[in-house]
Amino acid sequence: QVQLVESGGGLVQAGGSLRLSCTASGRIFTINVMGWYRQAPGKQRDLVATVTNGGRTYYAGSMKGRFTISRDNAKNTVYLQNNNLKPEDTAVYYCLYSSSGLHYWGQGTQVTVSS
Repeated sequence: QVQLVESGGGLVQAGGSLRLSCTASGRIFTINVMGWYRQAPGKQRDLVATVTNGGRTYYAGSMKGRFTISRDNAKNTVYLQNNNLKPEDTAVYYCLYSSSGLHYWGQGTQVTVSS
């Protein structure tokens, strides 16, 4: 079992910055993928970005150039940074941990961007 704890959400003005963190604990395997999804009200959950334990990143098309994903393997922590938030970035952001065909989700952290 893997537990994920997210932090860093909140209320931000448009144009502001935010960094989300997600720390995994429990039965952590060396080879894994961690990432971020988001879900806006009334919409499906969409991929933002993922990063492997080796540092390989992947961004959903619309997120590329706007978000930066990174991780600290020693801390089992993944980060998501945005330095120019827009109102349409308002959503609940969920952390994902995947390894050996298993997937675990965090509880989600709300990000609200005011115009």
